[in-house]
Amino acid sequence: MKKMKWFLTTIIMLVMVFSLAACNSSKTGNTSSGGNNETNGSGDGNIVNIGYSGPLSGPAAYYGERTLNGLKMAAEEINNNGGFEVNGKKYKLNVVALDDKYLPNETASNAKRLVQEHHTPIVFTPHSGGVMALQVFNETDKFIIGAYTSEPKITQTGNSLTVRIPPRYDSYVAPFTKYAMKRFGKKLAALPTASQYGKDWTETLLPYWEKQGGKVVYKTSIDFSKDTDFFTIVTNALKEKPDVLFIGGPSEPTAKVAKQARELGFKGGFIIMDQAKLDEMKKVTGSYDVLEGSIGVMPLVESDGPGVPSFVKNYRAKFNEDPGSEAGFNYLAMYAFVEAMKAAGTVDDPVAIRKHMQEGLEHIPQDKQVYVVSKIGDDGGFESQQSVAAIENGKIVPIKLK
Repeated sequence: MKKMKWFLTTIIMLVMVFSLAACNSSKTGNTSSGGNNETNGSGDGNIVNIGYSGPLSGPAAYYGERTLNGLKMAAEEINNNGGFEVNGKKYKLNVVALDDKYLPNETASNAKRLVQEHHTPIVFTPHSGGVMALQVFNETDKFIIGAYTSEPKITQTGNSLTVRIPPRYDSYVAPFTKYAMKRFGKKLAALPTASQYGKDWTETLLPYWEKQGGKVVYKTSIDFSKDTDFFTIVTNALKEKPDVLFIGGPSEPTAKVAKQARELGFKGGFIIMDQAKLDEMKKVTGSYDVLEGSIGVMPLVESDGPGVPSFVKNYRAKFNEDPGSEAGFNYLAMYAFVEAMKAAGTVDDPVAIRKHMQEGLEHIPQDKQVYVVSKIGDDGGFESQQSVAAIENGKIVPIKLK
């Protein structure tokens, strides 16, 4: 009888152990590990989890995946090179990625989960609405926001644990306006994305356009999470006979807007918000001819950063496509954060890591410098040189900033 009781007790305990293990496994979400499973699943246990919350489904999924690709690629390289050392201990990276469907409330929920369950000192997110949602509590919950957004407002809040990765978009307003007006005319129709980022871009560009003597003949916004056919919106805009269309958002739906405008007879130019990339739009339009007269940011593959050749080669081999700036900047940022951890002597103190970001930038290996970022400003933004390009005669042409 005693042996039977002991046997039953052992069975019950084993069932409980396996049940708890299954429960914990179900909570891990979508985990994208840098390196192989053996590297991150076993060993000495010195793993640093890095959080990511972005759109991995819906119309902005490709955009979200490309930002995530940059982080994963950097993590994999670091892990495959033996990891990194902090205070005599070796660490490897594990990128934990959750889908927020481009919705700020989902970004906030994901960040809470990432910090509480995975103890992530950094949470990357690639949209301003998500960043602003996180800024409500990230200082209290003690994690750094890796903000891939060009929205100036996010570094004007004074949030001490926000790092803005790309250049501010307001630096593009003057050269975009000057080029479009000179080449096509002064009548503008605005059809930007309906996100907070799109609203802020519009509120910056339109007053400047009018100040330069231009006229806004049509204004609306496109909700890319709901709208998939832009015929009515574009038709209404073209009725006002604009010389230039202001468009933008994720590259794929933005390209569809441009393509539909051409199909409806539009002959003018496009001012393209910096989220959309000319080379990625070309994949949808089929050629640069459809985008003739567009002005936007310089494609990464056309850039001259010291780390561009090797990054492009390795990215193509891994993902079978050209990388955009969202992949490049996030790749660079991961290296910067790792170097900051090394300089700070800690992998889990966000305040100390943030204080050493300048050292982190200074110690990025040259062959990893996809962009040259000289410093992090007092506002928490990376300061890098902006590159602008236009489509002329079916080719990418660099435009000098003045």
